[in-house]
Amino acid sequence: MSLKVLFLLLGAAGVSGILIGYFLRWLISLGKRGSMELRVKQMELQAKEEAKKIVDRAEKDTLEIKSEVKKLEKEKESEFKKTENRLIKKEELLDNRQVDIDKEVEGLKKKIEEIKVIKDKTLGIEEEKKKELEHVAGLSKEEAKNELFSVVEKQNEEELLIRIQKMEGAGAERLEKRAQEILTTAIHRFGNSVASDVMATTVAIPSEDVKGRIIGKEGRNIRAFERAAGVELVVDDTPGVVVISAFDPVRRQIARIALENLIMDGRIQPARIEEIVTKAKEEISKIIKEKGEQAAYECGVYSFDPRLVSILGRLYFRTSYGQNVLQHSIEMAHISGMLAEELGADVAVAKAGALLHDIGKAVDHEVQGTHVQIGRRILEKFGIDRPVIQAMQSHHEEYPYETVESVIVQVADAISGGRPGARRDTVENYLKRLQDLEAIANTQEGVEKSYAIQAGREVRVFVYPERISDLEAKKIAQEIARRVERELKYPGEIKVSVIRETRVTEYAR
Repeated sequence: MSLKVLFLLLGAAGVSGILIGYFLRWLISLGKRGSMELRVKQMELQAKEEAKKIVDRAEKDTLEIKSEVKKLEKEKESEFKKTENRLIKKEELLDNRQVDIDKEVEGLKKKIEEIKVIKDKTLGIEEEKKKELEHVAGLSKEEAKNELFSVVEKQNEEELLIRIQKMEGAGAERLEKRAQEILTTAIHRFGNSVASDVMATTVAIPSEDVKGRIIGKEGRNIRAFERAAGVELVVDDTPGVVVISAFDPVRRQIARIALENLIMDGRIQPARIEEIVTKAKEEISKIIKEKGEQAAYECGVYSFDPRLVSILGRLYFRTSYGQNVLQHSIEMAHISGMLAEELGADVAVAKAGALLHDIGKAVDHEVQGTHVQIGRRILEKFGIDRPVIQAMQSHHEEYPYETVESVIVQVADAISGGRPGARRDTVENYLKRLQDLEAIANTQEGVEKSYAIQAGREVRVFVYPERISDLEAKKIAQEIARRVERELKYPGEIKVSVIRETRVTEYAR
């Protein structure tokens, strides 16, 4: 019993302890909760006070800003009013000025009208005076003027003639001096060396045995060579030499190269001949193209058609009195450029016209006509500009000088071909050819005088107009041309110009 009671007492004591502990805990929590609420209320009060301070400060700042804004608005408004007042004053000033200008314009219009009236009156008075003078003098205005000029001219005729002669002489001397300066400058600037160029048309052979092989059995080889190369071989005239004869200088060079290669190779037979000639043609074509391109590049002309450049390159194998025609054309292009530069002409047109001036000679053995006419057709075919054609066509005076550049090209041709050593011809032969030309012309009936010009490429014949008619002048030109063909030996063509004219000279002053 005692144990049970003891356990019961212990259990009751435990329960009561728990209850007491719970109660104490509850009391403690109540105390803590009251202190937290108190702290929260204190924080709330502090926050309200801070908020109030912030609001007060913000209101104070707002008031200050508003006062500053109002102050700025007043200042701006004051400035706007001042500006407005200034603009109003300026507008009033402009209005006043416009009024003054309008008044001045009206005044000027009135003055102009008055001046017109006065002018009309003055002209009327002048016309009346002129009519009165004409009536009194019995002469019109033009008649009086002519009469006065006639009297003055008669009184001062000698003095006028002397003065005109002096002016003409001084002008001619000045122009002559300037022309000499320009030509001298161009010649000095282009101090090119001159050497006669010989395009060989003969081939040396080492022995008579080689000559026999060239001829071949019953002439088989020589016929095959002539057929393939388009030339004629002369093997019997000169010992140790084979002469190549052909009008075409390009074919002559092809034949020369082919024949030299055949002699070096030693195998001379028809099949080998055709092969060697074909290779020689390819080699010459390459040389022609290179020479044409080199000439165009050296002269600074880059717009030519490649086919035209190839035709230009053919001139490398053409000579005139020992002067290489392509080199002559290049030299002319440089001289023409210098002259054009001195005279203020078109340098590009002058250089192109000079470079192409003899291009007709490249094919003149194949096409009928003078080399100038052939050259014109070639340039027109390849679409060369008209100024270039005009520049090149007048260098032998077959066509009139239409531009300054055409005169420049003719002068450059004379400089390049006429300077000493440029062409291989003795003075004696040159003078004899000119004398023969003039002698043939002078033997014709009705001829007054004749002149051989253009280095013997043209003869100008002057006839008496009262003795010779136009039809007879044409017959004289034909007769002179036929006699020159029969009696003289000359390269190229000779132009015969018969001139029948009556000249009357008067001066327009």
